[in-house]
Amino acid sequence: MNTPTTPPTPRRNSSGLGRDIEILELLGTDEALRSGGLGVSQVAQSTGRDKAVVSRTLATLAESGLVERDDDTLRYLLGPRLYALAAHTASTTLVHASRSILRRLVQSTRETSHLCVLRGGNVLTLLSELSPHDVRTTGWAGTTTAAWRTPSGRALLSDWDEESLARWYEDHGQDQPLVGRFDQADPSVFPVLDAPPPGNAPVTDLDSLLTELARIREQGYALSDEELEFGVVAASAPITDFTGRIVAAVNVSAPKARIGHRLDALGVFVSRAARELSSRLGAAGA
Repeated sequence: MNTPTTPPTPRRNSSGLGRDIEILELLGTDEALRSGGLGVSQVAQSTGRDKAVVSRTLATLAESGLVERDDDTLRYLLGPRLYALAAHTASTTLVHASRSILRRLVQSTRETSHLCVLRGGNVLTLLSELSPHDVRTTGWAGTTTAAWRTPSGRALLSDWDEESLARWYEDHGQDQPLVGRFDQADPSVFPVLDAPPPGNAPVTDLDSLLTELARIREQGYALSDEELEFGVVAASAPITDFTGRIVAAVNVSAPKARIGHRLDALGVFVSRAARELSSRLGAAGA
């Protein structure tokens, strides 16, 4: 068994909690994750601590669920409780950090921005920041829309495997555009379309969905051109967490007359904001 080549610097004079954190950090290194965990001897050697003390510490951490031991290899890995705590932290960080980034998007683009998540197979908008223009697109906070009809929905689905997508499409591929609550001050400005106009629907069946998701993965963002609302274009990009899983999408929508000719540039801009949010959630390489 190989010992990690880049262990954290030992904290021999640190407190008991500090020494526990040192072990958790060691089990979270790339080398430990690639090798399926570390044995007691490896942890003791890397931390410069007595093997018996390390064994007792690991047993205590395992009882709390912060680490777990593989019964076959006897190696220790980070435990499910630690990941659950991290997930709660990520959710809180997502909402908190999104507010400032959505505001910055509005300041930069002068258009309405949104934070969206997948709920029940469709798209729920958690937050919206409105454009300062008198004529602006809708704030969708609290509203659920059909995922196949929105760039946010397609961005959120872009890391699913084909089998899961096929099951999802069977259940939701014909959902109505508005699934949940919709409060719009003046629905006559940009009315919701019952169906996309001919040529404006990138998704018409499962095959076209798979093609569209491949394009989104390649370029990093999804676009919509008068697909859900008449006269409205939008760009969305996926947000990933520390596990690499897509957990949300950031979106900017605008009147086509103002920004339709720069839609791809908007997509690139939105994808940068999504990468910043991903970085705050611990996504590697974001």
